[in-house]
Amino acid sequence: MPPLNRAVAITALFIALCLLASCGDPQDRGVIVGSTTPATVLADKLQRQSQASMQIVANSGPQKVAGQHSQILFGDLHVHTTFSPDAFIMSVPFMGGSGLKSPADACDFARYCSSLDFWSINDHAEGITPRLWQETRKSIRECNALSGDSANPDLVAFLGWEWSQVSTDPSKHWGHKNVIFLDTADDAVPTRAIASPREQLAKAPLGKMAQLLLTLSDFENRAFYLGIQGYYDEIAQTPVCEPNVNTRKLPPDCLELAKDPRELFTKLDQWGFDSIVIPHGNSWGLNTPATTTFNKQLNREQHDPARQILFEIFSGHGNSEEYRDWRATETDENGQLYCPTPSEKYLPCCWRAGEIIRERCTIQGIDSADCEQREITARQNFVNAGNSGHMTVPGQQVTDWLNCGNCTDCFLEPMDHRPATTGQYALALTDLEQPQAPFNFRFGFIGSSDNHRAMAGTGYKQTQRKRTTEAFGPPSERQARMAPGDQREPEPYSIPFDPAGVGLGNLRNMERQNSFWLTGGLVAAHSNGRHRDAIWDSLKRREVYGTSGDRILLWFDLLQTNGDIPMGSETSSAVNPRFRVSAVGDFAQQPGCPDHALKALGQERLEWLCGNECYNPANERHRIDRVEVVRIQPQITANEAVGQLIEDPWKTFSCPDDPMGCSIEFEDEDFVPGKRETIYYVRAIQEATPMINADNLRCKYSESGECIEVNPCYGDYRTPADQDCLAPAEQRAWSSPIFVTFNPSPEPTAQEFVQ
Repeated sequence: MPPLNRAVAITALFIALCLLASCGDPQDRGVIVGSTTPATVLADKLQRQSQASMQIVANSGPQKVAGQHSQILFGDLHVHTTFSPDAFIMSVPFMGGSGLKSPADACDFARYCSSLDFWSINDHAEGITPRLWQETRKSIRECNALSGDSANPDLVAFLGWEWSQVSTDPSKHWGHKNVIFLDTADDAVPTRAIASPREQLAKAPLGKMAQLLLTLSDFENRAFYLGIQGYYDEIAQTPVCEPNVNTRKLPPDCLELAKDPRELFTKLDQWGFDSIVIPHGNSWGLNTPATTTFNKQLNREQHDPARQILFEIFSGHGNSEEYRDWRATETDENGQLYCPTPSEKYLPCCWRAGEIIRERCTIQGIDSADCEQREITARQNFVNAGNSGHMTVPGQQVTDWLNCGNCTDCFLEPMDHRPATTGQYALALTDLEQPQAPFNFRFGFIGSSDNHRAMAGTGYKQTQRKRTTEAFGPPSERQARMAPGDQREPEPYSIPFDPAGVGLGNLRNMERQNSFWLTGGLVAAHSNGRHRDAIWDSLKRREVYGTSGDRILLWFDLLQTNGDIPMGSETSSAVNPRFRVSAVGDFAQQPGCPDHALKALGQERLEWLCGNECYNPANERHRIDRVEVVRIQPQITANEAVGQLIEDPWKTFSCPDDPMGCSIEFEDEDFVPGKRETIYYVRAIQEATPMINADNLRCKYSESGECIEVNPCYGDYRTPADQDCLAPAEQRAWSSPIFVTFNPSPEPTAQEFVQ
C-alpha cells in the first residue's frame, strides 16, 4: 500500500475507533473573559433614558407617567447554549455553525456584545445531564460574581431551563415552557432540571459511518464530530428518575420527567422555590399540531396562575400575538380531520399539497379525473401526517409550497401560524367549569430571543444573518448531499407518511424554516433598581413589556385620581377607564463596538463572539409612527366566538414626527354600558427599518395579489452567508395588558390590583 493511502487508512481507523469509544472532550461551562462593565457606561445608559423620560413627562401634561421613578431595563429570558442538543448540532461547521458556545460565552455576549441588563439561561432540560446542570449553575454564579455592586450590578443572570414538550397528538401537546428561578445557590434551586419525555433527544442524530465520513471530509474540525457521540451518549446513559416519587426524595444523578404542565407544576411545588414559568413559541407550526388550542390548558389542573404569569409574545421564531379565524386543519361533525378550502388571505399547506400533485400530474398528461382524485388524496395524506405533511409529497422543495401556512396580514408571523395558541386567543378564553368562579389566563407580555448560539438579545443590529439568527445548513453543495433533506424524485402522486427510518431533521420542515428565522425580541422591565430582587419583582407584578428587538421605551397606565395603575395590573372600575400610553423609539446604531467592549474581550474574542458588531447606540432615535390599542373581552359564555371578542386594533393614533416620542390618552366609552370585564394592551410601532427575513419567503405576486413564486432565504450554500435577506418592517413594543373588571359599586376595592 502506498504511504499516502496507508496514512489515510490509519487515520480512518483511528477516527472509527474514537467514534466507537466516544472520543472527544466533554463540554464544560467555559471561562468568562469580560470583567464588570465600567460604571461610566451604566451611568450613560441611565442618563439617556432619563432624558427621554423627562421629555415624556413634559409632553404628558400635569399628571406624570406612572412608574416614572423607575428604570426600564432590557433583558432576554430565553437563551440556549450548546448544552442544548439542537444548539449543539446547529453549531457544527458541517451545518454552517461557528463552533460550540458555552454558558460563559453567553455571559460575555450579554454583558459586552448586546449590553443587556439581565438574561437567563434556558437550555433544553431533555439534554441537561446532572453534570451539565452542575456546570450551568456554576457558570451563572460566576457571571453574577463579576457584576460589581450587588445593589447596582451591571448584569443580572438568572438560572433556568426549558421544558420542551412536543407531541404529534394535539390532545397531548402542551408546548414549550421556560422555567426561571429567583435564586442561584445550590440549596435554593432544584437539584435536577425537569424534562419532558422525548426519546429522540437521547439518540445521536448521525450514525457512526456518517460521523466517520464527516470527520474525514472536514478533518480540521474533527473535534466537533468526534464529540457528537460522546455528547449524546452522556444523555442516553443518564438513568430516568423513578416516576411518582416526591422530587426531593429522588437521587441527584437521574433525568427527571414531567409529562404535562400539571406534573411540572407539582414538582416545582415540591421544591418550593420561587419560580416563573413562561409559555413560548406557541403558534410556531413547526412543532405545534394544526388543531392544538389553548383550551385544554385553561383549567385548575394544567395552569398555575401563580407561576405561569408571563407569555413570550415574540422571539426568533416569530410573532405569537395575533389571532385569526382560519385553521390549517378542520374537524368535521364525526371528529374526522380534513383540509379546509383557502380563504382570501390564507392558503392551507394541505391544500397546496393537492395543488402540487395536480400540477405534476397534469404536466405528465395523466387523465384529468385521475389527477383530481390524486389531488384529493394528497390533501388528506398531508392532514393525516400532521407536522410531517411535507413528507407526503415526494421530492418536495421549499419553493413548491409558495406561501402556504402564512398569516399574510400578521407582523413577522411564524412558519405555519397556529391562531388558537396565540396570546390574543389565550386572553379571550374563559374556563366556566365553575360558573361562580370563572378562570382566565392573566398573562403579561414579553419578548425574548430563543437564541441557540449563546447570544442573548441578538436583535440590537439586523446584520450577520448566519450568526444572529438560527439559520443553518451545509455551506457547500458537496456537504449538502450528506445533510437531511428530501432526496426523493418528484412524483405525480402523494404517499402516506411513514415515520419509520425518517430522521429528526426531516420530520419537521427545517429547510423551509430558515426563511422565517428572526433575530428575536427583548423583555423590558419597569424596575425600581438594577438588582436581582427589583427585576424579579417587576416580572412578578407583570410590569413588563416585549419588543421585537429594538429598545423602545414604553409606558401604559390606567389614570386614576388616587394613583395611576401600570401595565400588568388587575383592577375594577365603576366608570369608563381612561388610559395614557407614552413611547420613545430606540437609538439608531453605529457600526462596530464601543471601546470598552474591545478592552474587555480583546480583538480575537470580540470578533468570534460578537462578529465585531455590538450594541453601539448613536444619539439619534427612531421615530414612533403610531400607537395601536387592542381591546379583548373574555368569554362570559362557552359558546361566544373568540374572534368576535378580539378588537385588533380597537383604536389607532398617529404620532407626531418627533424623535422624542409620542404620548396620547384615550377612554373606553363602551365599558360602563357593556358591564363586562375588558382587557387592554397597546402596541407602540416604530418607523420602518430593515429587518432580517422580514419578507420571509419573498413572494412574487400576481395582479390579483396571489403569491405565484417564492425566493426563499436558505440557510445553506444556496443563499450566500453574507446575504442578510433584509426587508423593511416596523419594529414594535407590546405592553402587558391591563385587566379591568366592571364593578358597579362606588366603594373602592380592598386591593387596588392583584399581582
